[in-house]
Amino acid sequence: MDHVEKQGHLTGALSGRSLRAADWFQTLRDEICAGFEAIEAEADNTRLAIDNRMKAGKFERQNWQREGGGGGQISVMKGRVFEKVGVNISVVHGTFSEAFREQIPGAEGDGSFWAGGISLVAHPQNPFVPAAHMNTRFVVTSKAWFGGGGDLTPIMPAEKEAAVFHQGFQACCDRHHPDYYTKYKKWCDEYFYLKHRDEPRGAGGIFYDYLDSGDWEADFAFTRDVGQSFANSYNRIVRDTMHHKWTEADRHHQLVRRGRYVEFNLLYDRGTLFGLKTGGNIEAILMSLPPEVRWP
Repeated sequence: MDHVEKQGHLTGALSGRSLRAADWFQTLRDEICAGFEAIEAEADNTRLAIDNRMKAGKFERQNWQREGGGGGQISVMKGRVFEKVGVNISVVHGTFSEAFREQIPGAEGDGSFWAGGISLVAHPQNPFVPAAHMNTRFVVTSKAWFGGGGDLTPIMPAEKEAAVFHQGFQACCDRHHPDYYTKYKKWCDEYFYLKHRDEPRGAGGIFYDYLDSGDWEADFAFTRDVGQSFANSYNRIVRDTMHHKWTEADRHHQLVRRGRYVEFNLLYDRGTLFGLKTGGNIEAILMSLPPEVRWP
């Protein structure tokens, strides 16, 4: 990556690779939102559609601008399958604070950066439909790298669903490097862990960061595959579980378990910290939090 590419964010112009990455994140967002709306449309015989006469949800979008440079778009849907699902995209650029730049590779000098990405969190209505998270990003300082991944958070036992999820990511990883799945699954297991409770957040998935193999096209291809593989696996899981019967006791258990999600995102999540430290949109940053939760 040449000097002009690295410093493209300083002139406000998205240079070649950054523009391609930003375009892809928007394309993936559109595909995922269309897929989720299709699931909502298919859910006429789910409990909330029948008992509560809830209609299919639709995404509502809101643009936001970052004072220091860039901005993004929030897409949120509240429906009869998804109690709350957000799919956000952003492109931000500027200068890290002196206190934060030491934590970011390549930002130790003048602290300038460009970052684009997509972030998704889904909290379903039915306690038997697992919650899920996915994000991919491209970050440029004096260095440049991809990061991201996805994980599944079942509320009820979901061995079959977890197997589908992991099989999808393993196939994705194996298409690009024989070591990726083992390496990135382990990273996910270690990252999405609630240290204060000594328990994993969910069923895991994959997590990677600082991916700069020296072959940008290969890294970009892998990152695209991660997003598409997540969408394919998760859509299948939702369709397979959204008709499962559930009780009020199941709902209570769901709300209590959601508390673990809140605890992780507020205490440990890198994305939350990055957004807050770079002046991101608060609603977009906290979109990951469930709409209803309780602690015992």
